[in-house]
Amino acid sequence: MSTEVTTGPATGPQHVVDASRPAAPPERTGSRLDDWWVRVMVTPGRERLWRWGGPIAVVVLAAVLRLVDLAHPHSLVFDETFYVKDAWTTWNLGYEAAWPQNPDAQFAAGDTNIFRTDGSFAVHPPLGKWIIGYGMALFGPTSSFGWRFSVALAGILLVLLIILVATKLFKSTLLGVIAGFLLAIDGHAIVMSRVGLLDGIVALFLLAGFGAVLMDREWHAVRLAAAIAARETPGPPGADGSATTRKPSWGPVIWWRPWLIAAALAFGFGASVKWSGFYFVAAFGVYLIVVDALARRRLGIPFWFSAAVLKQGPATFLLLVPVAAVAYLIPWIGWFRTDGGFYRHWAETSNGAWTGLLSWVPLPIQNWWHLEVAVYNYHVNEHTPHPYQANPFSWLFLVRPTQMYVAQDDPSLCGGQTCYENITSIANPIIWWCATAAIFYLIYRLVRKREWQVGLILMGMVAGYLPWLLYVNRTIFQFYTIAFEPYMILGLTFVIGLAIGSRGDPRWMRSRNLIVVGVFLGICVLVSAFFWPVWTGMPVPAWFLSLHYWLPSWR
Repeated sequence: MSTEVTTGPATGPQHVVDASRPAAPPERTGSRLDDWWVRVMVTPGRERLWRWGGPIAVVVLAAVLRLVDLAHPHSLVFDETFYVKDAWTTWNLGYEAAWPQNPDAQFAAGDTNIFRTDGSFAVHPPLGKWIIGYGMALFGPTSSFGWRFSVALAGILLVLLIILVATKLFKSTLLGVIAGFLLAIDGHAIVMSRVGLLDGIVALFLLAGFGAVLMDREWHAVRLAAAIAARETPGPPGADGSATTRKPSWGPVIWWRPWLIAAALAFGFGASVKWSGFYFVAAFGVYLIVVDALARRRLGIPFWFSAAVLKQGPATFLLLVPVAAVAYLIPWIGWFRTDGGFYRHWAETSNGAWTGLLSWVPLPIQNWWHLEVAVYNYHVNEHTPHPYQANPFSWLFLVRPTQMYVAQDDPSLCGGQTCYENITSIANPIIWWCATAAIFYLIYRLVRKREWQVGLILMGMVAGYLPWLLYVNRTIFQFYTIAFEPYMILGLTFVIGLAIGSRGDPRWMRSRNLIVVGVFLGICVLVSAFFWPVWTGMPVPAWFLSLHYWLPSWR
């Protein structure tokens, strides 16, 4: 047997290698699934098919879950009593009008034009009602499918949008498809797409703004680097005589930021559905200044913080806030162009016109401002007890979901047993609780690793969730969480991506990780199938309904 003797450094140990023994083969990486996938994706056409086909399949699934039997029940569910009827008067009159006493039964029976022409006090801006009204105009006001169509369409687009956002954010079609799939099968997202409320529409606009901010990050970084490079000047020679450059002290102002303008429009339109959209304007306004400051520091700008706050900051403000304000005002055009809206002529009829320095303000603006103040006072003073109100500190733990509809059915529909139809806006508990755990992990990970993707996801949570903690004494509900659920799903998807790993992982590890993720997704599907009846109002026996009360507070 021949041997070779090798030596390391002069002071290192010697070792003997058996030259006749073959070298150990390298450890195999990836799983059999990876091997199969590589064989399948051998052509650009197949890769395009996956990039398009995967998202399309998930969107089709979301559409089926949101549109099938959407017309059931043919009665106004929960706050549809406000938004559906307000949508119809807004579509017809340009503003929310009053109705006779107890009109819901007549409305559901087809008497949809019994509204009056005097204005009704509506506590949310008009855009969401214009959007719901479009579905009613398209399918007819007597169609309960039409009452909910626009909201269902918003829910489907929300799934499409989270796929696009996740794919861009994580640079992975697979993770984009997983994010969309989780949102597509989650019960909270399903219910908020099948009931004619405003919150699903808000979620769509806010996620669109979030996606535009994501696009603006790259747009801004590339153009900032190019502009700084163009302004560099020769510096003193280095210690070794090499040439150096001197960075501009503050750096340039980047004015042309189309994605920032798109974000402003999206956030402004979101606020014109519900005021909670303004929190996104504020939160992401601060976020964009921080991102600009960090980009300037990485590029070597000496006064990077001052430049971000005092130079680029005002430009960012002008591109964001006024544009969002215009977007907020556009849907009010019906109120301004007509005379019947609530408080439309308040100043003229109540002798309340402004005097002094503000006397020049046109009366329509004064009247509109008085309405906005009245709406604000209503919101901050709304303390009427409700059996399904939920403290926002409990939202992340799914303590008190909102039951939106319950009716006792003919026992013959349930084999002679007591029979109920129920619609509860409860998330898939497995998805929700795992997403909550993921968000807490992301907070830890942001502190340890400072990954920008994690920071962006958490900013969505900051804008969508934290402001509600200021209103713990107000009457508020778990279903408001649809506005920030997409960011919980993105956080969960980020953790799933970590769990999956990469094809470069050892074979045993990669195979185990894929199995774990596959089992998790399979459990999510089974739980969604189990909860489907209580998301869609299917007739079920009382004993079966009781199986869905995993916590006492869910009853």
